[in-house]
Amino acid sequence: MLQQREPVSVFPGFDGTFRVVEGIATLVANQPVVAGALNERGRDVLFVDLDPQGNATENLGMRELYDSDPPTLFDVLTEPDKRETIVDLVESHPEMDVVPSSIDMTAVEPELTLSRRSGEQLHLCLQYVADDYDYIIVDCPPFLGNLMDNALFATRNVLIPALAEDTSKRAFELLFDHVDSLAADYEIAVNERGVVVNRIDVRKTQANEMIDWVNNAFEGTPVWEVRERAAIQRALKNGGSIFVEEPECDQLDVFSSIATNLDEQFGFAEVTA
Repeated sequence: MLQQREPVSVFPGFDGTFRVVEGIATLVANQPVVAGALNERGRDVLFVDLDPQGNATENLGMRELYDSDPPTLFDVLTEPDKRETIVDLVESHPEMDVVPSSIDMTAVEPELTLSRRSGEQLHLCLQYVADDYDYIIVDCPPFLGNLMDNALFATRNVLIPALAEDTSKRAFELLFDHVDSLAADYEIAVNERGVVVNRIDVRKTQANEMIDWVNNAFEGTPVWEVRERAAIQRALKNGGSIFVEEPECDQLDVFSSIATNLDEQFGFAEVTA
């Protein structure tokens, strides 16, 4: 599995306002930090954990919900008459609202394959909650398939994470091939909003070379560099982002810059909270 290839996606909302949907690698595990940064700017954020492994659900302190009885996210994605019950799945977190993953999601891929609108199910569900949020962040699984298609179709703009190593180059190729195919099949545009290079160890030559490669390959696209810090993992282990759990972390400014740039790209006003 090429876990560093999963995109962070930024997409238009259902009513002409804007939403953000993020799909990022489970190894990177920074998606809740992006949500925390947007929350710091006064944005109402919904985080949807679309990854069957449920890492983000656990990182946000909701491990027990992963084993919840139905209905779960699996049900709202696979049973049309239960789509609107996604409203009942929303859980409160100090920095965001959360739709947790579930162990049932491990069986969702073949069920979506059998669906008449296999790549559109998340979009159809999110319309019941989209009006309540400025951004919706969706964490994707570490593979390209129906769940990734659902995130991309529902969102249509991508903020792409990568690890600072050579394997990310091939991962980019696979991701863009997949995005291009999906965009052609559904006749939609999927826009790149930025690249986040994660877990950078500046002592390693490979990391510095990868940063240079990304900056050259994505000329004209915002690129952010996140250094490897134990504080980020400590914060997530404690159920929150570094903005709450590790406010002295020196990577706060990087994530604040991501949130500020997204607000600028989507035309949000200055901080409202």
